[in-house]
Amino acid sequence: MKRFALILCGVIAVAYTVCSDAQKPAWQPAQGHITLPLWRSGAPGTSANPPAEVDTTKATDKLIAGRPLVRLGNVSNPTLTVYAPKGTATRPAVVVFPGGGYQILAIDLEGTEVCDWLNSINVTCVLVKYRVPNTGPYPKSAAALQDAQRALGIVRQHAAKWNIDPNRVGVLGFSAGAHLAAALSTHFDKRLYDPIDAADQFSCRPDFAFIIYPGYLANDAQHMAANADINPTDKTPPSFIVQAENDPVHVENATVYFLQLKAAGVPAELHIYAEGGHGYGLRRTALPVTTWPDAARIWLHTIKVLPEK
Repeated sequence: MKRFALILCGVIAVAYTVCSDAQKPAWQPAQGHITLPLWRSGAPGTSANPPAEVDTTKATDKLIAGRPLVRLGNVSNPTLTVYAPKGTATRPAVVVFPGGGYQILAIDLEGTEVCDWLNSINVTCVLVKYRVPNTGPYPKSAAALQDAQRALGIVRQHAAKWNIDPNRVGVLGFSAGAHLAAALSTHFDKRLYDPIDAADQFSCRPDFAFIIYPGYLANDAQHMAANADINPTDKTPPSFIVQAENDPVHVENATVYFLQLKAAGVPAELHIYAEGGHGYGLRRTALPVTTWPDAARIWLHTIKVLPEK
């Protein structure tokens, strides 16, 4: 009987451990940062029993600058996390959208590592864990763009509390996240969801945008014509664009969007590098393309988001 009791206790302990591991998020921010859900009662259209978040990275996946990354999948409960520099001074903020083809989120390579850099130049970073998979590009799905609109409203709603200047709130995205930043830069006049609370009364227009190795901005099936659903106007924010000429996603995504901005009278800065491929984030290598954050910092001074030197 005693032996049976011990076995039973062991089974229960193992079952508890398995359940606890199953419920633990595949990624969560480090302690000490404010994290808020984007949607108070669940995101629009979310199913009642969505699959659990998971790190989809495999041992055979390509390393970036010799290091692995987290490829976060099955995000159904989107959040934002605030990474603030030390001190209480009012600062600009950048809302960051990691890439991943609207299938996963490169949450460290194109997320937390970006926040570390932004903090180092005295900018508050707001990292958005938006819904994936199959949540874009808009209008194929509106889900990711809904999350982006909602995030900008929440940031401006909490600007005073988080020591953020509500008139200096930009966006930064990579790959699909860069498309999301461009989509938000051109779809901010009307929310794609029914307003929920006071956050949705604040503007979701970015004040500036970083568009880093974007996808979905040029249509390769139509001889690299501009995406018909991305139409810059003179209200589109100033933009900083980076891409490598040998990017397999096609450098025309950057050049076509730049020409659209130019035609609309929007100040834009375009950096095209000979080599670099796709998906390097901010990790430095011998390739000049990985120095783009230096040029980006100078641009923030140029457009007076950061003080003149």
